Formats: sequence, structure tokens, C-alpha cells
Amino acid sequence: MKFRCDRDDLVEALNTAAKAVTNRATLPVLNGLHLNLKKDILVITGSDLDLTITVTVEVSGETDGVSVIPAKLLSDVVRSVESGIVDLTVEDTDLQVIAGRSEFALRTIPADEYPIFDEVDTEPVNVEASTLVKALEQVTPAASSDDSRPILTGVYMVAESKGFRLVATDSYRLAVRDMPGSSLLAGQPPILVPSRALTELARLLEGNKEVSLHLGDKEASFVVDNVKMTTRLIEGEFPDYKRLVPDDNPNKMTANRSELRDAVKRVRLLAQEATPIRLEMTSSGLQLIAKTQDIGEAHETVDASYIGDDLTIAFNAEYLLKGLEIAPGEDITLETRDNQKPAVLKSDEHQEFLYLLMPVRIS
Repeated sequence: MKFRCDRDDLVEALNTAAKAVTNRATLPVLNGLHLNLKKDILVITGSDLDLTITVTVEVSGETDGVSVIPAKLLSDVVRSVESGIVDLTVEDTDLQVIAGRSEFALRTIPADEYPIFDEVDTEPVNVEASTLVKALEQVTPAASSDDSRPILTGVYMVAESKGFRLVATDSYRLAVRDMPGSSLLAGQPPILVPSRALTELARLLEGNKEVSLHLGDKEASFVVDNVKMTTRLIEGEFPDYKRLVPDDNPNKMTANRSELRDAVKRVRLLAQEATPIRLEMTSSGLQLIAKTQDIGEAHETVDASYIGDDLTIAFNAEYLLKGLEIAPGEDITLETRDNQKPAVLKSDEHQEFLYLLMPVRIS
């Protein structure tokens, strides 16, 4: 295999494909990037079997071939050389990288050990990228990172009568985002997509206009320009999230979202050692309180309107802050029944979004 290309283009492609490579790979060969050159088209693949990212790059090809190179080392080497043209040549078990006055020789990994991936061959459904990015950024933070409960590490995508819905929960909080008017899953059963894959997808989509979804029985592929990302779908039944969302909450507090977010950031400095933030809500407004034994305490009054019985409720500081960061709109409303039942963060301006929080018990 022999080709030459622009260093910056190659660095971007290598970095993108390498996002699917992890140190937890079950096969040593998956610590590498698979390079396949045919004429002037180089296809770079990174995978951990659950997530696969393929990037296609136009190069000046001289000799076709296939090789697997250690992912991090190859990315570091190409990124370290000066800008301009880079020459790469594979002979026997070595990859030679030449750029300017720099020359490297890297040992390759046997390419015949690299797995062969099946293509998801279905009709694509196209979605506007900017809308999907915003939705993913609002939902993926609520997914769990605990692999012992794989169902909760995914984002539930389900068709609705007027579009489709994204849902994620880690059992302590729940995020729901509707995508009205989109036919992404029309006529399809619900799917459960790993949140890690969707987080990477959101990064790929930045600056792009459209993404195509190819849906298979056990996998889903997203195509963005010259990048294709394929992920295994999570098998199992997603929790019945609808029963968690209260139908009616008598206590409602409304405040400016940015002001409340900034106040929570300040008070959170004293909410250490898993100390929750308390919200004291009365007809005169809202007060935030954080007290940590042997460290100190913080109080801040926030302008807010409140309807309901005087109530003190506490939340995990990080979860509350994240909800305020990802919620849309200028004003935010917190609705709850009491300090034991789930509370709902939402915006009257943006009915498509909902963030549910479980309160923390306080004495």
C-alpha cells in the first residue's frame, strides 16, 4: 500500500475514526485503525465491535492495499509532522511515514485478524442535522454510564403520531425531547441506541446540514458527508417512562433560566461530598441553600414566582444544574407535588422538552 495526501485532511480522518477505538477492546487488533486503499480512495475504519466509524478520504494512490496500524500512535505521528504532503508506504510489517525531513517506521498489526462488518442495507431516512444535534444534547446527558444496566445507557427512539421522540434516563433523572414533523422512525418499531454513539454523532453533525439513518434489525448507521457511523442497538425493553411523569403538579415555580442556572453554579460550590442543594419555595420567591459539614454553607435568593404551598425540596446539585443547562427557553418552570415525588423542569415556550428529577431526601 502506498499513497500521499494532505496532512491536515489525514489527521482529521484519523481522529474521527479513532473515536470508535477504546482501550477495552476484546481483540488486540481493534486497538488499530484499518486502512483500505483502492486507487485514490482511502477508507479508514475504527471499531470496538459495538461502535464502528468509517471515514472516506481522497488521496493520491499508487499501490492498493490493506493494513492495520496502532490507532493512537498513527494519529500522534501524523499530527506531529509539519503541514503539507505526507507519504505513507506499507511494506511487509512496517508502515513508513515521510513528511518534510521527518521519517517514521511503525509496526503494523496483521490485517487478516480485523473483523469484517456487515453493511446496514436499508433505504435511508434524512434528518436536518441542526435540529437533531440540539435534541441529542438535551437528552444524552440523562443516560446512565453504568454498564451493569445496559438498558439505561441507551437513548430510546420511538415514533409518535406527529414525529418521533427521544428519551433517556439513569433512574435518577429523565429527559424527553419530541421531534415533531420528523419521519425518522415512521412505521418502525422503537429502537434503543447507545448514548455513546449518539454523543459522537452530535459531534460529527456540527456544521453539517443533513444526516441519513439506515436502520437494520440489530444495527443502525448514520451517514454524514464522508463519515459513516454504525452502532449496535441495545436489546431489551426500555422502562415505562410515561408512568414516571406526573399528570398534575399543584406547586409551580417559574424563574429566569439563566439567572437560576448561575445561582445554582455559585451555591453548588458549597454542595460538596454529595450534599444536595435545597430549594425553599414560598410566595415571596426562591432561596437556594447548600450546607456541607465542616466546610460551610451558601444561601442565595433568586427572583421567582411561585404558586402552591410553601415547600422545601432538595436535588443532586449536578443533576439540577445539567437540567438548567440543557433546557431551552428564557424562563423555566419547576413543577412538583411534594418533596418526595419527582419534579418536572420544563418551558412553556418549548413544550417539546421535559426534564424530570428525583428529589433527595432531607431531614
